[in-house]
Amino acid sequence: MKKYLIVGLGNIGAEYVNTRHNIGFKVVDYIAENANVSFETAKLGAIAEYSIKGRKLILLKPNTYMNLSGKAVQYWMQKENIAKENVLVITDDLNLPFGTIRIKAKGSDGGHNGLKNIQLILNTTEYPRFRFGISDEFKKGQQVDYVLGEWNDEERAKLTERYKVAKEIVESFALAGLNETMNSFNGK
Repeated sequence: MKKYLIVGLGNIGAEYVNTRHNIGFKVVDYIAENANVSFETAKLGAIAEYSIKGRKLILLKPNTYMNLSGKAVQYWMQKENIAKENVLVITDDLNLPFGTIRIKAKGSDGGHNGLKNIQLILNTTEYPRFRFGISDEFKKGQQVDYVLGEWNDEERAKLTERYKVAKEIVESFALAGLNETMNSFNGK
């Protein structure tokens, strides 16, 4: 059975649960809930697994804090023998309008500490990533407060629809492949 590691980036702790920076955690939580599976605490994170059409999806929420995410990603890639092209890292992106999706096969860390650490630990920028736009609607000097702030009412109202699209993206990644998924979902 072909395996895929779906990594939702976020920070552990109750104070971070509903923040913009935790969109990766929220996406994999939504997917797990809809697949009727639960996360269990494991080494370097929380894991949930389910299968779809002969593919095994391993959902990972690293418990290493954002800036050390690479350690958990590397551990689970090695433990489950998953190639980097079958890893999808879900993260927030300040450079995209709210809810906009960008899926790429490789790229820079874009100043994101989670991606920066994954790149450092894996020693490559060539791994699939799914960036979820959180926009940049903050005043100069307010970036940290914005990223670690909670969604506003308008954003919150649109999140459920975005989670549904995110689930479709993850399952398309496993079933149709990265290129097809990029063609079908980028910019949506």
